[in-house]
Amino acid sequence: MMSLRNVRKTRGQGRQRYSLVVARLDLAAGDQWAVVGPSGCGKSTLLEILALVLSPDDCERFEFATDEGAVDIASLWRRGQHSRLAAVRSHQMGYVLQTGGLLDYLTVRDNIGLSRRILGLHDDGSVGRLAAQLEVTEQLDKKPQALSVGQRQRVSCARALVHDPRLLLADEPTAALDPLNAVRVMKLLLQRVREHGACCVVATHDERLARESGMRILRLDCVRDADGGVTATLEEEC
Repeated sequence: MMSLRNVRKTRGQGRQRYSLVVARLDLAAGDQWAVVGPSGCGKSTLLEILALVLSPDDCERFEFATDEGAVDIASLWRRGQHSRLAAVRSHQMGYVLQTGGLLDYLTVRDNIGLSRRILGLHDDGSVGRLAAQLEVTEQLDKKPQALSVGQRQRVSCARALVHDPRLLLADEPTAALDPLNAVRVMKLLLQRVREHGACCVVATHDERLARESGMRILRLDCVRDADGGVTATLEEEC
C-alpha cells in the first residue's frame, strides 16, 4: 500500500536540530502498526509525513498504491502538486489528530459525517453505527465544546473511520481516555481495519496496550549527534 525508502526530515540547526530517518517502511493491507518511543522522539512527525501533510527533505522512494495504480508521492512533493496530494489523503486516508481536530461550529453528527459529505458519499448509516459503537450517540446533536476530552477523542476516531479509509493514521488516540475506554477504542479501530482490509499506524505512549492488542511494533530510537542535534531512526521490532 505504501512504500518508503531512505526518507529524511530535518528541523532546526545545531543543538536544536531534529532529524527523522526512515530507511525502510512498507505498509500493507491488514497491517496493524504501533509507533512507540519516548516523548518528543518524532512520532507525530512520522504520522504527518505518512499523512502527506509534511514534506520530507529527501526520499529515495515514497509510493502509495491505489486501485488506479501506484502514485509517486515523492514526485508530487517535488513538483508541488499539493491538490493531488490532498486528493490522495482525503480519499485514501483517515487521520485521528492528537487534539481531536473537531470543528466547533458543527454538531458531533456533522463532524463525524464530514469526510463522507466532502467525498460526495451518501449516508449509509455509518455515522449512527460508529456513534453507537463509541458510545457518543447521545452527543450527536451537541457541539464539540459541550463534550468531555474523552468524548471529543472518540468522535474524532469515528470521523476518521466513517469513509472506510485504506490507511488509518492515529496520533495518541487513547491518551485522553480512561483504561476501559482506551481498550474499547483501540479494539474498534483495529476491528474496522480488519473488516475493511485496511492498514493502520497508531502512534502511542501505551506500548502495553499496543502489544496486548496484537499490534506490530515500530520503534523510534533517538541518538545525540556530534553537533548536539538529535537523530531519530525508525526500526521494526522483531
